Amino acid sequence: MLSQDIRRRFLQYFRTKGHTIVPSSPVVPHDDPTLLFTNAGMNQFKDVFLGESKRDYARATTSQKCVRVGGKHNDLENVGHTKRHLTFFEMLGNFSFGDYFKKEAIQFAWEVSTEIFEFPVEKLWATVYTDDDEAFDLWKAYLPENRIVRFGESENFWSMGDTGPCGPCSELHFDRGLKFGSAEHIYDDEKGDRFMEFWNLVFMQYNRQADGQSTLLPKPSVDTGMGLERLIALKMGVDSVFETDVLRGLIAQVEELSGQRYESSNEHAAAPFRVLADHLRCLAFAITDGVQPSNVDRGYVLRKVLRRAVRYGRSLGLDKPFLAKLLPELNRSMGEDYPDLIASQSRIEEILTLEEEAFLRTLRRGGNLLSGVIEKAQNQQSKQISGEEAFKLKDTYGLPIDEILLIAKDAELTVDEKRFEELEVEAKERSRKVHKSTKQIASTNIFESIAKEHGETLFTGYKTYEGKGKVLALVVDQEFTDEIVSGQEAMLILDQTPFYAEMGGQVGDRGTIADQFKVQDCQSPFKGIIAHIGTLKEGTLKVGDEVNAVVNASRRDKIARNHTATHLLHWALQKVLGEHIKQAGSVVDDKRLRFDFSHHKALTVDEVRQIEDLINEKIRQNQAVSSYELSYEEAQADSTIKQFFGDKYGNTVRVIDIDYSKELCGGTHTDIVGNIGYFRIAKESSISAGIRRIEAVSGKEAEEFAREPEQMLEDLAQALKTQPKKLSASVERLLKENKELSKTIKDLQKGALKRMLDQLLGKKEIVNNKNLLAAQIDVDSGQLADVAEDAMKELESGIVVLATQANSRCNLVVRVSDDLVGQGVNAKEIIQSIAPIVGGGGGGRANSAQAGGKTPEKIAEALAKTRELIESK
Repeated sequence: MLSQDIRRRFLQYFRTKGHTIVPSSPVVPHDDPTLLFTNAGMNQFKDVFLGESKRDYARATTSQKCVRVGGKHNDLENVGHTKRHLTFFEMLGNFSFGDYFKKEAIQFAWEVSTEIFEFPVEKLWATVYTDDDEAFDLWKAYLPENRIVRFGESENFWSMGDTGPCGPCSELHFDRGLKFGSAEHIYDDEKGDRFMEFWNLVFMQYNRQADGQSTLLPKPSVDTGMGLERLIALKMGVDSVFETDVLRGLIAQVEELSGQRYESSNEHAAAPFRVLADHLRCLAFAITDGVQPSNVDRGYVLRKVLRRAVRYGRSLGLDKPFLAKLLPELNRSMGEDYPDLIASQSRIEEILTLEEEAFLRTLRRGGNLLSGVIEKAQNQQSKQISGEEAFKLKDTYGLPIDEILLIAKDAELTVDEKRFEELEVEAKERSRKVHKSTKQIASTNIFESIAKEHGETLFTGYKTYEGKGKVLALVVDQEFTDEIVSGQEAMLILDQTPFYAEMGGQVGDRGTIADQFKVQDCQSPFKGIIAHIGTLKEGTLKVGDEVNAVVNASRRDKIARNHTATHLLHWALQKVLGEHIKQAGSVVDDKRLRFDFSHHKALTVDEVRQIEDLINEKIRQNQAVSSYELSYEEAQADSTIKQFFGDKYGNTVRVIDIDYSKELCGGTHTDIVGNIGYFRIAKESSISAGIRRIEAVSGKEAEEFAREPEQMLEDLAQALKTQPKKLSASVERLLKENKELSKTIKDLQKGALKRMLDQLLGKKEIVNNKNLLAAQIDVDSGQLADVAEDAMKELESGIVVLATQANSRCNLVVRVSDDLVGQGVNAKEIIQSIAPIVGGGGGGRANSAQAGGKTPEKIAEALAKTRELIESK
């Protein structure tokens, strides 16, 4: 396929230019709460551009999966109605982190455009920022000056936020010819239909301050981005991204499912086909990367995408779940480059089908609600559906305003669109506040200077718990100091250390340095730097001191065993639940392990037992745990090695290999699996839509966990004065006795209520030729309605008003026979008249109503009021 060929040739070109091919990060930015979805290639490198961390490489290239729906970049409503907008697309890009700059970036862009994409030179134009003479002059080596155009800040200047890295852009455009417009110059092509922009080169060279001033960055960088689908449209000479290979293949599947023909020239008729092709990709990739449709956050956005797809599917006659039937075609066209899609197929199919079924039920309920809304509006003088009701239909039931307006017009009604729009704005503002992005400020990490001066801390702790080191720095209250004294808390940096810094879910080590510095935690505040956090108990410590560092070996061993158990858990989950299982976070300490993973439903008891059995079987097999390093490219090529979401790997990676389980991991592990001893799952739960959490224990903690039920059985047996083996029989006997006693109590209550009812009926009055039974009785509030029903059955025709008191509160019920309802007696009106007397309120229907109150001492007054009401009828 052309898209596959272009994607691979692009990445390989930059590889030959010294760039590291970095895999696409997930569409869910797990480590960036400021983003709903990954919407640009630079997202996964944002921390590098901000100076908060660094990579082992200074040049990178990616083909990044992007979702633009919700938040600042929201193309959802445009998809299907334009030739370019997509909710899911791939962005090709190359990046320089303080390495090359404008000259090389422009050279690379030109070579790729003319040699890899094979675009005719005479069709290419470049734009630069108004004041960027350097970029203008560089382009002159490739293009005549009349095809190099200057634009202002709105077109050719990029910034990460209100503050932080920013700089001018240079864009490449392709002249598609007169077919796409008569404009002979980019300036005149306002919509960009003829001179289509396909590549944006961002030159990050400034740091914008809060006061609006900009200073030069010490290491200017490059960030480029190019939409693959738009690029393929240019290569194929088609006027729409929906005519490109992957999307057109999906549209062909929609044609087959619906039995209707796609006509690209008919924009209105083509819209449903385009929506389904795009939305299916968005849904499939998002679910693969751990999002599940729900009512909150990313899940809510995904649910909106799915519901829009379902609505457009219905316009093609697809009235039953159909999205899962498009997956095989998507896997065929993209699965080879994104194998996770294939591994997640069954899970995606199940989630899509369940969501479609639920929404179809919702649409049916929404249809009933809409009927009620229309009926209500028709009975009003304004003949208008309120903005609140229209918004509820859209927000709760997914009915778009266009459909509501059409239905209203058919019913000769209008819609309060102004109020509807106000509610839309309010909802967007609430969403904006929830997902507001934090201002990005280029930070200078105080530990970066240590890394620059001394290099990375050498970690020696894979093979030893103790070692010598030199104090490179002491930090107190985020400031460097030359010396600390007894009682001071500080962060201590050594040139080498056996202490493991918290990373990859594994907690930091504890121990001592120089005997008197008690290390309570160990962190990595900057890539490659290990900071020991603790308190000096006695004496002094100075920069330059040679010290002995000793890790708490017992604690470390427990952590190592739990970390290896975590790898076994990941392996077992994939065996039992499927290859779609992906780690979504973990915590490993000396007491337990916690593992978050993508899965759409709770585990059954049988599944939990299967997982435990598999792991304990491997523990008994007692295989060796080996570790080794290899290049990241080698690891990428080995499909048996697990790599995790959003992890930022260097050129060299470490593999933990247990034969059947291979994972990239920098943590510490036990030498042989048998050291784990025993494994038990303590808890399985949901932490968000589509994400499950397992908390587990191993070794001694697992043994103690297993003994808890045994102790509980012992305690129960002792309480029941029996033996644990006989508990079942004892409990069965108690249940039988309880059932018999419950029946006896119910019979006694029934008899008591019968006697009460007989006494009540003796209090019946004739008021205004109507039977009235108004009394206070001594029953539980839950029995009050039953007594009223029984009394009404006996009366056949009449009014029953009963009250009961419980501590400082009271309850009232009113029942009216159907014949008296026909004569104008209304239970709801009665309850609304008498409830305020007892300090309460209530409601109901014409034949049945109830209320609660706070002043039971006025029950008699309320009952008397009932008589007055009946007399007036």
